[in-house]
Amino acid sequence: MAQHAAHPTGTPQTAPTGRREGWATGGVMFAGVLMLCGGLLAVLQGIAAIAEDDVYARVGTYVYELDLTGWGWIHLVVGVLVAVTGWGLLMGAAWARIAGITLAALSLILQFLFLPYQPVWSVVMMAIDVFVIWALASYREPAR
Repeated sequence: MAQHAAHPTGTPQTAPTGRREGWATGGVMFAGVLMLCGGLLAVLQGIAAIAEDDVYARVGTYVYELDLTGWGWIHLVVGVLVAVTGWGLLMGAAWARIAGITLAALSLILQFLFLPYQPVWSVVMMAIDVFVIWALASYREPAR
């Protein structure tokens, strides 16, 4: 329902409904949930890679090669940081937006480099990282 404000000429004017702010706020909350869940999944992904389980099989050759155990540790550390930042976003921490953008960009790059091990999962996570970056970058603090 729109609120009406009196214009100096006496004609009623419709006040902004805040739809843009609602989308951005909802996007930040959704980005926080995605980061929390994605971070926890990255931790599990890292543990599986460190254990050198048969979960990951290399698909062809790749220019950016790294030992699977190395990838496991990278995913474990970045996953913990992403999950903590996602929790910070859900709690409304001011530092979490910038950290979220930075970690989502780092995650996007790492998922690109991890393509030969899990191609479909990496592409899905790259798309989620792009959404997280957009949601956190487009949010504006409400005027006080």
